[in-house]
Amino acid sequence: MKQGTVIFDERTGRMDIRFGLADYYGGLHCGECFDVIVGNHWKPTRIEMDESWYLVGIRTDNLIGLRVRI
Repeated sequence: MKQGTVIFDERTGRMDIRFGLADYYGGLHCGECFDVIVGNHWKPTRIEMDESWYLVGIRTDNLIGLRVRI
C-alpha cells in the first residue's frame, strides 16, 4: 500500500492523492475505496460526490490534506 495526501486537482475537478513531488494517483472517482487516518487509526472508506466530495462514514469538512493509503 502507498501512503499519500489528498489534494484537489483544479485541472480535472477531481480529488487526487499526492504520494511525492511528482507522484500522483491520477484522480479519484466515485466509489473508489482506500483508508484514511482518523486519530491514530486507519479507517476504510470510499469517496463519493453529491454537492461536494465526501468520504462515507468519515466526518470532515475538508478532504484536502487528509493522510490516506491505497
